[in-house]
Amino acid sequence: MDTQNLRTFLTLADVKNFTQTAGLLYIAQSTVTNRIAELEKEVGRKLFIRNKKKLSLTREGLLFQEYARRIIDLEEMSIREMNSQAFSRASLRLGTTNTIYECHLAPLLTQMLKEDAGYAMNVTISHSVNLLQMLQDGLLDLSFTYQPLQKPGFCCQKFRTDELLLVTSQAHNHYQKGISKADLPKLNYLFCNFALQEVGQFIRELFPPFYQFPFEIDNSTKLAAYLCEGIGCSFLPSSLVKPYLENQSLISIPLLDFEAPRINSYQCWPEGKEPAFYL
Repeated sequence: MDTQNLRTFLTLADVKNFTQTAGLLYIAQSTVTNRIAELEKEVGRKLFIRNKKKLSLTREGLLFQEYARRIIDLEEMSIREMNSQAFSRASLRLGTTNTIYECHLAPLLTQMLKEDAGYAMNVTISHSVNLLQMLQDGLLDLSFTYQPLQKPGFCCQKFRTDELLLVTSQAHNHYQKGISKADLPKLNYLFCNFALQEVGQFIRELFPPFYQFPFEIDNSTKLAAYLCEGIGCSFLPSSLVKPYLENQSLISIPLLDFEAPRINSYQCWPEGKEPAFYL
């Protein structure tokens, strides 16, 4: 399958305009049309729905989009490794969620770089589901996620366990004695969509059905800045908020009549390709 056609397809899928796609790729518009036609002929399905006002992906196009990205990623990864100036070093492709990176991996990787451990490291930061798919596609050597990979051919072991703490700024110190489950919906709660284990479900069930949070974000490391400004409260991993608790810019609110689940993270790698070190 011609990767030029795949790149053209992915660009057109993003911008949804033949003229703009041609400009971005520095090719004629007719070339874009021909490449898409060749690709549709090769896969045997229409990938786009075309009319005068709108261009959109078909159901088959949406499905093919993910596979096309993975093929391009594989090609780019192989070229990068073969042409790396550090080709003589042992390659180590790490994947991690942002929270695990910020809380646990960054200090370890900093130490490895200072000691020059002899690796040519490439770090990818993404969500757990994407990282596990990349690991299975051979794009990563070691993955740190909040979801275990329970699949033949792969090894998975627990990496870290965090407490889940309800935190807020010193401005809300009237909660220092604690809060009950019934009173929690009265707070200005900033919601992080934890796509890990039972944590996301636990938090949602603390609030009424269809409750509208004043603020939602999918990256927990971005919430601390809002909390330190005196805006609301949120459940966050203990390792993430530890520095803020130590300098007293944030405080932890005790839970009076309920408990929060613990958060497990995992490191996963292909069976038979054990990493040269364990973090």
